Amino acid sequence: MAHLGFTPQSEHALGGYRVQGRGAAADRMIEDAQALQAAGAFAVVLEMVPADVAKRVTAELDIPTIGIGAGPDCDAQVLVWSDMAGMNRGRKPRFVKQYADVGTVLLDAARRFSTDVTTGRYPSEEHSYS
Repeated sequence: MAHLGFTPQSEHALGGYRVQGRGAAADRMIEDAQALQAAGAFAVVLEMVPADVAKRVTAELDIPTIGIGAGPDCDAQVLVWSDMAGMNRGRKPRFVKQYADVGTVLLDAARRFSTDVTTGRYPSEEHSYS
């Protein structure tokens, strides 16, 4: 599976979350996608790519495209589950839609656990073996 567009490991080198494939880079992205297909890729992830470019790439390829911040015309969609579930704090890319706030629930649980341990309420006799 190939990956075009933004790559999270390049976030700092790019200066943050930056859309890839705008302007003249769009044609290059299409060429790269075709080359990846020719090299044997079975699918291409398109991340943070303008929707019109992702639509063009999808139309040009025989293999599926999987979008993550690449508009509605890819063959499939994906989100990082920890983003989708609200586990990550701080700035989120525009394409992230948060479906839950699991992060707040987990943070509250961790704080309650810490308090119980530091005050001696946990573990208690009921949580111990004889």
